Amino acid sequence: MTPPLGDIEVGGRRVAYRLRDGASPTLVFLPGYASDMEGSKAVALDQFAESRGIGMLRLDYSGTGSSGGKFEQGTLDLWLEDALAAIDRLTHGPLILVGSSMGGWIGLHLALLRRERLRALVGIAAAPDFTEWGFSANQKARIERDGRIEEPNPYGPAPQLFTGAFWRSGQRLRLLERDIAIDVPVRLLHGEKDEEVPLDVAFRLMARLRSSDVQLNVLKGGGHRLSEPNEIRAILRTVETLLELSA
Repeated sequence: MTPPLGDIEVGGRRVAYRLRDGASPTLVFLPGYASDMEGSKAVALDQFAESRGIGMLRLDYSGTGSSGGKFEQGTLDLWLEDALAAIDRLTHGPLILVGSSMGGWIGLHLALLRRERLRALVGIAAAPDFTEWGFSANQKARIERDGRIEEPNPYGPAPQLFTGAFWRSGQRLRLLERDIAIDVPVRLLHGEKDEEVPLDVAFRLMARLRSSDVQLNVLKGGGHRLSEPNEIRAILRTVETLLELSA
């Protein structure tokens, strides 16, 4: 059964969530840029949590999905604040964070902010620092000049919007230029043919993580979304193994 939709207020923003009660550690799913908590990976993880009798939290950042606000007002630091407030107010005890694309970047920051609760971290095509490596010099110049850019969207007809405020917040929250003080098990899953987040980013992240227990699983033929049935099975197997380690 799908958990009911709820919401909390964070800094005047309405943040929607679905919370499944259960044993710990609680799974927390963090969506990617312009994505929401109703995607196939999030739903599969929720069904997995139900079958194992464990808790799970998924949420929509403000301005996306079922949450209130306008998407163009969102920034990385505000969405990090949304996720942190949801974790602090709605969950207790140990956590396993699962972040997809930009959600992997947010998950890394949450891991640093709540180290005492973290048991493991999963990055699915994790995209830390994508405001740096994901924009050309021309795009950066345009976003500084115009305050926004619109780019072709590989997942739909509407263009993908990036604002100057979002880009600047991402630049402030970069992680790959220094060691990342996370010591728990980390599992990174990345598509061999990911055209949005280069595989090199996963190798750079693996090198920067302080943990001695970091594994990178490269999925042959996989793209960025990693939402094919075999790819979702790989994600669930990864989480199941981490649950065994946390027992």
